Amino acid sequence: MTQDTILHKARVAVIDDEPITRREIQRGLAKSLHTVETFEDGESALEVMTAKPFDLVFCDLRLPGMSGMDVVRRIKALHPSTEVIVFTGYGSIDTAVEAIQAGAFHFLAKPVKIKELSALALRALEKMALIQERNDLKKSLAAYSRQQYIIGHSQAMQDVLAVVKKVCSLNCNVLIQGESGTGKELVARAIHFLGSRRENPFIAFSCGGFSEELIANELFGHEKGAFTGALNTKIGLLESADQGTLFLDEIEIMPPSMQVKLLRFIQERTLIRVGGTKPIPLDVRIIAAGNKNLKIATEERRFRNDLYFRLNVVTIDLPPLRDRRSDIPLLINHFMKKYNQQFGMKVTAVDREVIDIFNQYPFPGNVRELENIIERAIALSDHKTITPKDLPDDLFNFSIEDMKPEARQSLQDNEKEHIRRVLIETNFNKGKAAEILQVPRTTLWRKIKLYALDPSSK
Repeated sequence: MTQDTILHKARVAVIDDEPITRREIQRGLAKSLHTVETFEDGESALEVMTAKPFDLVFCDLRLPGMSGMDVVRRIKALHPSTEVIVFTGYGSIDTAVEAIQAGAFHFLAKPVKIKELSALALRALEKMALIQERNDLKKSLAAYSRQQYIIGHSQAMQDVLAVVKKVCSLNCNVLIQGESGTGKELVARAIHFLGSRRENPFIAFSCGGFSEELIANELFGHEKGAFTGALNTKIGLLESADQGTLFLDEIEIMPPSMQVKLLRFIQERTLIRVGGTKPIPLDVRIIAAGNKNLKIATEERRFRNDLYFRLNVVTIDLPPLRDRRSDIPLLINHFMKKYNQQFGMKVTAVDREVIDIFNQYPFPGNVRELENIIERAIALSDHKTITPKDLPDDLFNFSIEDMKPEARQSLQDNEKEHIRRVLIETNFNKGKAAEILQVPRTTLWRKIKLYALDPSSK
């Protein structure tokens, strides 16, 4: 039940032995679209509640038969989520306090004023709606955390999943690297929702395409009057992500001055809004992502070395789709289910020739491109099988120039780049690098000399 449903279509019971009171309350609450049932005693109301509880109950404390206090206790024992408001026509304030201690939401003195009653009913239902919303969120998060976020049975993706499971509950920063469309934000969300911060905010922000001033304003917020047009105080994304996770995409193109500010925040865990002077302490986990190797950017002095090491507590490298082609059928199946449900279609199969085409296509847009292709095919399909005629022309017209530069490299260039990356990751520990590369140390020495990879020789 949504909050709007609870507030505007609540089931309300009125228990009072005075017919006039019951009739007036029923007429007054009906104007708020509530469904109102009336009872002259507690026993009859409780009997109805055994089949279906009410959202809100108004109950007179002075009733024939079972006392109003006993009715309150029975309702709260059987249906803890039902809110109860009691009427006190004869008792004292002590009686009302006792009813609240028994679980009643509030009390009203007789004679009842409909305006006051309606306002109190709204407050009780708002409380109920918030509790329901919180419970629904917990359920959805629990269901979300059980999902397989990272789809793929290839060894490359199993390695990624293993790292995600290790770091999700650790309070450390993570750097995710990979080409556009490989699923960097998906991995960041998996880390957040599988970890201890899952019930707190996950906020994503892309550093690309924004000026330095706009990034500062978005991340750090501003105080009222900080600049022309700052009519009110604005809470930035870092503050909004307190106790949760901030995902910074395209981190490699963050302006240098903003790199300094982000580094200071990570070191001190406090921020100062634009135009402000008061440090605000925060607890935010940073997950950064980039399309390029940040280590190379630091070597070329395009990215701060100290910020790189702050972000790079754990690095996750996402492979391009062309390097995990065994996952393509699994991904196709996932996207087919998704868009069949979304479009109300029943496309259930993929022609073998389509799979052959996918196995040859370089997928410059990676998983995102594959998803778009399947979405398009299902949206336009008039049969139950995806065939080559359902595919875009790009898949038949691609050339070597369409491939990513790293995919067009020679075997020797690929070997050089791979060895260079392993050496960087091991801080040029040649023994450890040889172990990772699974080659004899003498072979590694020859490769380092061949490719001029020894930094001491430069």
